[in-house]
Amino acid sequence: MNARQGQLLLVEDDSAIATVITAALEDEGFGIVRCQSIAERDRQLASGQFDAMLTDVKLSDGDGLATIASVRDHAPDMPVIVLSAQNTLDTAVRASDSEAFEYFPKPFDLDELVRAVRQAAGDRGEASRAPEPDAIEGMPLVGRSQAMQGVYRMITRVLRNDLTVLVTGESGTGKELVAEAIHQLGSRRTGPFVAVNAAAIPADLIESELFGHEKGAFTGAIAQAIGKFEQANGGTLFLDEIGDMPAEAQTRLLRALQSGRIRRVGGRQEITIDVRIIAATHRDLAPMIASGAFREDLFYRINVVPINVPPLRERREDIGVLSRHFLAEAVEDGLPRRQLAADALAALEQREWRGNVRELRNVIYRLALMSREDVIDAASLVDIIGTDTLAEGTGRGEGNPIATALADWLERENPPEGTLHASAIAALEKPLIEHALALTGNQLRAAKLLGINRNTLRKRISDLDIEPDRFCRPLGR
Repeated sequence: MNARQGQLLLVEDDSAIATVITAALEDEGFGIVRCQSIAERDRQLASGQFDAMLTDVKLSDGDGLATIASVRDHAPDMPVIVLSAQNTLDTAVRASDSEAFEYFPKPFDLDELVRAVRQAAGDRGEASRAPEPDAIEGMPLVGRSQAMQGVYRMITRVLRNDLTVLVTGESGTGKELVAEAIHQLGSRRTGPFVAVNAAAIPADLIESELFGHEKGAFTGAIAQAIGKFEQANGGTLFLDEIGDMPAEAQTRLLRALQSGRIRRVGGRQEITIDVRIIAATHRDLAPMIASGAFREDLFYRINVVPINVPPLRERREDIGVLSRHFLAEAVEDGLPRRQLAADALAALEQREWRGNVRELRNVIYRLALMSREDVIDAASLVDIIGTDTLAEGTGRGEGNPIATALADWLERENPPEGTLHASAIAALEKPLIEHALALTGNQLRAAKLLGINRNTLRKRISDLDIEPDRFCRPLGR
């Protein structure tokens, strides 16, 4: 056993967890006083001195997290470490708001807990204080998996500062929702949240979008325009898909981040701006830096705090809670109230979900719209959405709707020599458009993804007899 490190108060009514924690911390030289209720905790605090406290949230006589304020009456400087099986963003933020030294969702890594206790007992009185946020009901991030707990913990660590955050993850994982959560729960929540998608803006217009322009700065600039930086002044600027930003715009962005000042296109006056930057990308920036496609100095400027959002296939245990969340959301949007049978949920959990949470949401909305029954079972699910159209396929291309369409076409057609390319493109247009609608959830984003005009997309949808409601979320979302 190590030398005496300090006295700890453990508030935990699960005997098995308490035994494991006690053994680990006693091996580190800590003395442990264990209690199982809020009332017993308060008696111990009134009669003794402790270097740190570890507390569960759900206790037999109340919410251990909600009563931390009363702990401060007895020990205002004592660090508190929160343990919880209620593994939501709500709990993580409540722990941060209550001045908790650290938050650990169950099950937790025992070594990490021991390190946190050592730091808390050694840094007594240095626990950071979070601002008092507005109500956090309606936070869009959903999930209780271990993978999401890491995201929640990182979010809570950047709420009290203006450090630049880089959110990475595959398309559809919810990177913008992470940015919104940081803004809505952070110190800039009363300011504007302005989002700009670098991939959706033509390269020759992106500088004007970011920094604004003066009248006459270029052809078509008939009036002065305020850019996203100025619009976000005092708040948060979310730069989505920053990996798609043109090189010249990267240079101007870096200069703005370094100096805190911008200049409108065609302007001479520098404007001081006060914004928090949150950037996001689905790309791997390392090879882009190596090839010169992305500035290394800009990467270091935006990658102060990295947050990686896991793909849905790495958090399959969240599919159930996400599905129920989207079914409830669909009711708010005017769709019928539906439930998922156990076999339907099991089928959803086996899908590949290459479109991640965005794809799951679209599928749930489609089920809510198309189902004839209030309880959707596996057979109904297959009737409505088919087998896993995005699953890993075989060499023939099974699972991918575009590859499958091409394979089927090649088997049944024998195009004349010299017409294969044009004929194949025509055969693939319908599944390609349907796939874009399913991935994006609406026609405007599908048009941007395909690189065509929205009116052109509408005409092709009509000409090809595509039913967009099968793939798109309801209007108004």
